[in-house]
Amino acid sequence: MTHIVFNEPDIAVLKQAITLDASLSGDVIQIKDDFAVGSVLDIYHPDGYRHRRDWWQQVLEYSPYTDQLGIVDDKLTVHNLLKQLTEDTALELWIWMGQNPHDVCGYYWLMGQLRDFQGRIQVLYLNNLPFINEKGGIFYPSYLHQILPKEFLKAKKLARPITLSEFEIDPDEWMRLCNENGSIRLLEGGKKIASKPADYYDKEIMALLTEEPTKLSKLLSVIYSKTMINISDVFVVWRLRLLEKMNKITVEGDWEKGWKEIAVSSKL
Repeated sequence: MTHIVFNEPDIAVLKQAITLDASLSGDVIQIKDDFAVGSVLDIYHPDGYRHRRDWWQQVLEYSPYTDQLGIVDDKLTVHNLLKQLTEDTALELWIWMGQNPHDVCGYYWLMGQLRDFQGRIQVLYLNNLPFINEKGGIFYPSYLHQILPKEFLKAKKLARPITLSEFEIDPDEWMRLCNENGSIRLLEGGKKIASKPADYYDKEIMALLTEEPTKLSKLLSVIYSKTMINISDVFVVWRLRLLEKMNKITVEGDWEKGWKEIAVSSKL
């Protein structure tokens, strides 16, 4: 079998689980793009793909992740995956999803391309399911990497084939989201995704600013600890840069020198 995950930290924990259970043995492949944010209009066409890459280039500018744009080629990953499924008719694909918009949007983007292999594609959606943490307590993980490797042995029992009905309905749902082309896609429960505009979190972010400049790293920590915002830090920083250009917030420091040089405050 081959396993698909959507976040880099998920790879290591799943590989650890594989060492505990040989029945899970197989390659672990990551779909790297975060389809929960940014333009997805005409995402399967060259123009739409180029537009998305240009957008990511703007978002990643000045960030610690500027090198990542060059290593993300999910189209090639899927091309190779389809080739393997065609050549090895016994190969099964297991798609692992946590209860977060990143994973669910990645699933939507991927699964419509796998229609020809219906019956050989399993999905494991850890949706609102309890697991045991390191202290022996029960918790509800949002991401796969929050789960202990030994707990994956329980999770594997959730594997089920993607149904023919899902192969018909889910791509239509994804096309709806692509045509809406909101910059943010939120998970509202189950696999229900809602499109939101790019400025959806702006007021919430600005409400956390004070007249005293706050280092960007500290501000990001405050945002994720005090709000329900569940999008990547690069998206948040991109919005801060735009808010600065709109003269809605004050930024001190030189973006050219990276995030560590930046402090943010409310507009006096």
